[in-house]
Amino acid sequence: MSRALITGITGQDGLYLAEFLAAKGYDVFGMVRGQSNPKIPTVEDLVPSIQLLEGDLRDLSSLIGVLEIAQPDEIYNLGAMSFVGLSFKQPELTGDVTGMGVLRMLEAIRIHTQGSMQGVRFYQASSSEMFGAVDESPQRETTQFHPRSPYGAAKVFGHYVTQNYREAYNTWACSGILFNHESPRRGFEFVTRKVTRAVARIALGRQKVLAVGNINVSRDWGFAGDYVQAMWLMLQQEEPDDYVIATGETHSVGDLLQIAFNHVGIKDWRPYVAQEARFFRPADISTLVGDATKARSKLGWRPKVGFQQLIEIMVDADLEIEKRNLGPAEGLSVPLSRADADSRVNVT
Repeated sequence: MSRALITGITGQDGLYLAEFLAAKGYDVFGMVRGQSNPKIPTVEDLVPSIQLLEGDLRDLSSLIGVLEIAQPDEIYNLGAMSFVGLSFKQPELTGDVTGMGVLRMLEAIRIHTQGSMQGVRFYQASSSEMFGAVDESPQRETTQFHPRSPYGAAKVFGHYVTQNYREAYNTWACSGILFNHESPRRGFEFVTRKVTRAVARIALGRQKVLAVGNINVSRDWGFAGDYVQAMWLMLQQEEPDDYVIATGETHSVGDLLQIAFNHVGIKDWRPYVAQEARFFRPADISTLVGDATKARSKLGWRPKVGFQQLIEIMVDADLEIEKRNLGPAEGLSVPLSRADADSRVNVT
């Protein structure tokens, strides 16, 4: 039975990946930074067989301790300060966790394996934010990096140090350059979930206006449940390599708003949306779109959930949450189309 360690276990990717690996019969270990994390009950409910271990990407000795207990065959390093906007406010912490944390994990593997690093396969969660101010479109594995945020810069460091350990120590290490991927499990601070939650609340008469930043930026958005399968496929290859994971389609925040509001019967979203300067980033990226040709040809991976379906799934999930919060005496102003939006997609 294979053993897998996941950092960032409480995030959307960690949850989907843990479910996916558990369904394949893995012994799954998740790393958490203290037992007071409020998301721990959610992890234990979704993956009852999981074993949670305390560790911190800022502390090398704790990582060595986690590896000694878990004895993993595969390590998925998903832990990071992952909100781009917050990285401008906390750049040093972002660099320490998102950048140096990768180095510490790789060094922990080297110490744990006593230099024989081929026995453990390592996946690093790289990001499309590394491309930043792009000089070609779509972006592929060979596209030059020009990050436009502390988060993107930290991810570039993590990406390159993963390559360095692969070349210097013969580590079995790969990186997935994942473009934006969303789900009903996405945090409310991310624009997709912020929109779908607000649309649900507006449809139910619980909110009047949604405040957003730049609605003209465009991204390549996919479903997180599809993307974690690509992570696993990378670690099943004979040789380690780096892959872009993307849908190859781009949509603006305006497109996101149109689909979300239309799904609840609101045709014109403009009266319900206000652009506010406080949500604009100091440096932003107008368009990112990925070329996943390599992943399709070498991994056999293709996304299954399209953009419109993804946003509708998320709106339905947030309607369900708001419905539960209304209480038995209150009614809904719109009908729910599905009982459990998250269960509509089979991620195993």
